[in-house]
Amino acid sequence: MNEPANELELANDLGSLLDLERVDRDLFRGRNANFGPRRTLYGGQVAAQCLIAAAATVEEGRLPHSLHGYFLRAGRSDLPVILEVDRDRDGRSFSARHVNAVQEGEVIFSMITSFHAESEAGDVDDAFDGAPRREVPEPAATRRGGWNPLLEVREVTQTDFLKGVFTDCVWARSLTRLPDDPLVHRAGLTYMSDIGTGFGQKPAALVGRGGPSIDHAMWFQEHIRADDWVLVDLRPVKARSARGCYEGSLRGADGSLGATLYQEHLLLPGALSELVEGVLRNEAEVAAQEGREPRDLEELQRAHREHPAGR
Repeated sequence: MNEPANELELANDLGSLLDLERVDRDLFRGRNANFGPRRTLYGGQVAAQCLIAAAATVEEGRLPHSLHGYFLRAGRSDLPVILEVDRDRDGRSFSARHVNAVQEGEVIFSMITSFHAESEAGDVDDAFDGAPRREVPEPAATRRGGWNPLLEVREVTQTDFLKGVFTDCVWARSLTRLPDDPLVHRAGLTYMSDIGTGFGQKPAALVGRGGPSIDHAMWFQEHIRADDWVLVDLRPVKARSARGCYEGSLRGADGSLGATLYQEHLLLPGALSELVEGVLRNEAEVAAQEGREPRDLEELQRAHREHPAGR
């Protein structure tokens, strides 16, 4: 962990985002990425930084094998995230940690994660892998998309905001090379795990349009690199009572299963046109504050694509 982070610093790559400032024994502070017009934090960032903070309090040789987190409040992109770690337990081969991500004195995300001193694995070919696999084109054969400034993202299933359709399957990788430390790559997978939604290809009339994430769980399997291509593949499981659960996997380009995940998020009622109206209303308010004419939806989409966070 190198230079201290403060409210003015932004992370320009995934490695920097995962490089936390240690404020005290169990207290850390992180940088935010430059998400351009986005005012709320990306959930994958907060989860990944919580994992790194927890790992900094665990003895060397123990790697995270699972995490369970709850999104409690929307994070703000103009404030740093403070990470408070509680050392719940250290056993002979397992360690458990509880991490709270805090902004302005309020918890925005709460995570429990467990670490294991892993033994040497046998032949990977002998390991059981029953997770579903989707037949997908190679990354080079898919269109570049996404909005994340720290990742190269290629959408296997396409996002069309105006139609209310969002990707549920992408290739992703860090735009810069990461250290060889497997912890960094597990945190990188955590960062990627919040891309898209398992209900992205389902019509809003059937399940409602996607809303904020509620909770998120991951289990880490084989070691794969987050700076090589990773296939994030999400599948809907159940929608009921304005909540939707979906499962997913993160696989390397060779098919190795790096992690599995389960997430629940809100499903909001109403047509996508209401969401578009909300975007335009917000733009009108910002334009009034800045003393300019508001941009229409086409201009907003073009600006988003041209901004480094929108490519």
